Amino acid sequence: MIKEIKFTDKALKQITQLLSSKDKGSFFRIAIKGGGCSGFQYDFSFDKSPQEDDLKHENILIDKASADLLKGSEVDYVKELIGDSFKITNPQSKSSCGCGVSFSL
Repeated sequence: MIKEIKFTDKALKQITQLLSSKDKGSFFRIAIKGGGCSGFQYDFSFDKSPQEDDLKHENILIDKASADLLKGSEVDYVKELIGDSFKITNPQSKSSCGCGVSFSL
């Protein structure tokens, strides 16, 4: 179970809505991957097969390494002029790029 990551009601609602169009038993996966102009970037995808080291919150999966890097974060869903997207406020992030897609620790 994911205890140290907060999900806003808007984020949970959007995840549920996205999963409603997927096959039954699908999960929404949040991961941190290397890349982007600041070193790390958030990755959002769908998965049908939880891995052994995955932490689970309702219909959300996060691998253990990513969960450690997300500790204390808040996951929100925001609507802005440039588009709608998931936004993660991560207290461990030291800086992020101008577009907000990548960050450094």
